[in-house]
Amino acid sequence: MVYEYDYLVIGSGIAGMSFALKVAGSARVAIICKTSLEEANTFLAQGGVASVTNLEVDNFAKHIDDTMVAGDQLSDRAAVEKVVTGAPEQIDFLVKHGVKFDRTPAGNYDLHREGGHSEFRILHHADNTGAEIQTSLIDEIKAHPGIDIFTDRCAIEIITQHHLGKTVTRRSPDITCYGAYVLDEASGEVDTFLSRVTVMATGGCGTVYTTTTNPLIATGDGIAMTYRAKGTVEDMEFIQFHPTALYHPGDRPNFLITEAMRGYGAVLRNINGEEFMHKYDPRLSLAPRDIVARAIDSEMKAAGSDHVYLDVTHKDPEETKRHFPNIYEKCLSLGIDITKDYIPVAPAAHYLCGGIKVDLNGESSIKRLYAVGECSCTGLHGGNRLASNSLIEAVVYADAAARHASQHIGDYELRSDVPEWNDEGTAHPEEMVLITQSMKEVNQIMSSYVGIVRSDLRLKRAWSRLDILYEETERLFKVSKPSRALCELRNLINVAYLIMRQAMARKESRGLHYTVDYPHV
Repeated sequence: MVYEYDYLVIGSGIAGMSFALKVAGSARVAIICKTSLEEANTFLAQGGVASVTNLEVDNFAKHIDDTMVAGDQLSDRAAVEKVVTGAPEQIDFLVKHGVKFDRTPAGNYDLHREGGHSEFRILHHADNTGAEIQTSLIDEIKAHPGIDIFTDRCAIEIITQHHLGKTVTRRSPDITCYGAYVLDEASGEVDTFLSRVTVMATGGCGTVYTTTTNPLIATGDGIAMTYRAKGTVEDMEFIQFHPTALYHPGDRPNFLITEAMRGYGAVLRNINGEEFMHKYDPRLSLAPRDIVARAIDSEMKAAGSDHVYLDVTHKDPEETKRHFPNIYEKCLSLGIDITKDYIPVAPAAHYLCGGIKVDLNGESSIKRLYAVGECSCTGLHGGNRLASNSLIEAVVYADAAARHASQHIGDYELRSDVPEWNDEGTAHPEEMVLITQSMKEVNQIMSSYVGIVRSDLRLKRAWSRLDILYEETERLFKVSKPSRALCELRNLINVAYLIMRQAMARKESRGLHYTVDYPHV
């Protein structure tokens, strides 16, 4: 089947839905969801949204400086200034669309402070801010007559001149996106979605690692599709491991223990119950995430333990339960009373700072293709994301992309010569175990060799093993009818390759990329 839309949005997190709401008017908008509208990284975000709102003590300059410092001075200052100065307006946008941030009795925003921030500037809704944002925007999306929602649809490839029989290379100056081929899981058919503008909002790629806080659909789809279409992808070596995921073997994804808990006063302790952050950074438990994650990794390796502890037992129990009700209930369900017991935690893959390279308008190197949210590389995060900067980046860039696309959409026409997906001569894979086992191998390779601490030798070993998986999977894809599992495996291998290759190219330790062969001087 062929669908025609003005805007095709692939992904349903805060970035994709914000964009859709901003452009939907007289235009027709389609949102493609791999599962449901609810399943996105946004929904799992606990901490909050960073924005300068308390002007008595805070200002844009402080937020900009904090972001640059956390990013190890690798952040694009223009992108940083754009997000920081544009944040208050987009907070208003979220509030207008139903998001209820917590407030003090006096009516002001109840602000948290997180690692790397010099002031209290994190707006939140208890400890489930992402869920509050996601559900509020979903209500608006469903009520909008100009937005069509397609669930259980897996995008396979974006459509470019390549599909029209023309040769496309990374040096081609005019690569253009005309839409996407999308698998309908219910029917098994691949539909053609034609659009004037396509927006990647597919989130991150945390499931490339064994332990991750991301939902299991975070397989780097948009990044892999854009890379295969010869688009520019940058900074993939900068994978942020959240220092404090709840350690509970067998859980995947791992439950996040928000950084706001450390801002609240929680203290990190090793397996022997001893504080240790003073050995690594004067900011102690509120140091930036890359430093805290490496410190925890070092303590675990030194002790031969699988986890460390987060201690909040010295705080007022009722206040703790009021600030972190979901964390309290989750831990209690596992027999851990956080008001009395230490919380076992360990680092887990959490956020990708790189992705599809975009300009200040959110436009990628491929014409008519925008990227917003975690799948994009705006330059804001540099070598390491400052806590709670990601959700606000998603809305600010969704706004920029919506403004730019709206100004130019009248210049674009739908292509009428795009061929339908050709699966002639293919069949359903006989052994799903081939796909699931390859998935496990990718996870093992990345966790063992391309994790928090890297080396040239480990990266070379990852290269040789990923190369075998790539060849096997491409052969399987060519003879198989598309399935979500096969597409996800293919995308994970592409993303793993990009992380590994770009890590090999960076001959220094900066931000989240730490290698024993080029340690900090």
